[in-house]
Amino acid sequence: MAESYIKQISKNEVVRFVLSAGTGFVVDITCFYLFYHNIFEQKYYRVLGMNLRNFTVSLAVSFFLGVLVNFLMTRYIVFTQSKTSFSKQFFRFTAVAIIGFFANQALLELFVNKMNFYPPVARPVAALSLFFASFFIHKAFSFSLSLRHHAATDTSASSRNS
Repeated sequence: MAESYIKQISKNEVVRFVLSAGTGFVVDITCFYLFYHNIFEQKYYRVLGMNLRNFTVSLAVSFFLGVLVNFLMTRYIVFTQSKTSFSKQFFRFTAVAIIGFFANQALLELFVNKMNFYPPVARPVAALSLFFASFFIHKAFSFSLSLRHHAATDTSASSRNS
């Protein structure tokens, strides 16, 4: 019974997206923590003529590692029916991720500098607050799939895979 339930849930694209984004999130958060505590130990770094705090540099590196994992999983597990080329999908996904990076950065700055959150706690709070919009943005923009057929896509995929 549990096996059939798991099989049924795995056919749902939203569930697969949560798994994909969740895996990217775990990579991101884990790398952020490791970079923040073990690699970028100075308080400030000079990058491209700017003084950046260690949590900003940690975010930049960890975020894009998470994006890479998330993109590959999303392409090969979630939106497999997309006919858009790999390079176009990657470019679009990365463009959305860059916007998401700056949104995450703004929230991280707010949480750390204004609300005095500990950076490794502020990072997941910022990421989770932006999570839900990303499914629809990636489906419609990155992978060129219609949002109107969301329920129909899950149903037809379920009947094809049964």
